[in-house]
Amino acid sequence: MSTLAAALAAMVTVAGAVLVAAWSAGVLGENRSAQQSTGLWKKAVEKCRHVAPRTAAWFAGGVVLGTGVALWTGWPLMLVVIPVAVIGLPSLLSAPRQIEIELLGALDRWVRGMTATLATGKSITDALRHSARQPPAELAEPLVLLVRRLDDRWTPTDALAAFADELGNADADAVVASLILAVRRGGSGAIVSLSALADSIQERLRALREIEAERAKPRAVVRQVTAITLVVLAGAMVFGRGFFAPYGTPLGQVLLAVLLVLYVGSLAMLRRMTLPRHRERILRARA
Repeated sequence: MSTLAAALAAMVTVAGAVLVAAWSAGVLGENRSAQQSTGLWKKAVEKCRHVAPRTAAWFAGGVVLGTGVALWTGWPLMLVVIPVAVIGLPSLLSAPRQIEIELLGALDRWVRGMTATLATGKSITDALRHSARQPPAELAEPLVLLVRRLDDRWTPTDALAAFADELGNADADAVVASLILAVRRGGSGAIVSLSALADSIQERLRALREIEAERAKPRAVVRQVTAITLVVLAGAMVFGRGFFAPYGTPLGQVLLAVLLVLYVGSLAMLRRMTLPRHRERILRARA
């Protein structure tokens, strides 16, 4: 096996590991049959156009660093490993965005505001319009669309159902279902039901924050272990380079690629374990 063939095999192995990690993290979608090659190419080009300058700068730095390390060690695999590590490791080791917690916090503020507005004697549709004037940031766009639909003479039931589809959250479905029932009953009981839902959302929000605090502890440990490992390996490469001489052979490059794949796969699995589970919606989505 030539050195070039071994390097290519190792690069393909690392690329496969990146794809597996992306799938495990939920980056790759499930609807693959509907995607065509031209559509994928357009999406790839579009994503490249919207890459943040900071990300592009980090990737360029990774390419330069990878080239330097590859020339210094004689390991072609570093041309792929280091740029991928510079971009991928921060994503795998960082805390995922807590979209559900953010949405629950916004729902809590919105529901309590709706309850206070309904207590002044306003109808549900008037309270919805009033809530769209200063909405929580996470609900701003859906609430504006909801008010536009009401202004376009949508029935409150249909407008609220479309609002729930846009949010796509089980807790939001509970709030919308309560509002729909209140609209059908002429507004009676809306204040009591919304107050109970606000208390329930507050309790669930508190529980999710406690869970996330517990999840952050092992995530911090993994970051520390990864940082220590990288520092130790870098020091060993500088002061004890002969120890890593077997990895400079074609077979050694393949074995190194396999070890890196296993490590990246373990990080992807750990990250997937810390992601919140998907909850099925209560309301049926509109066609």
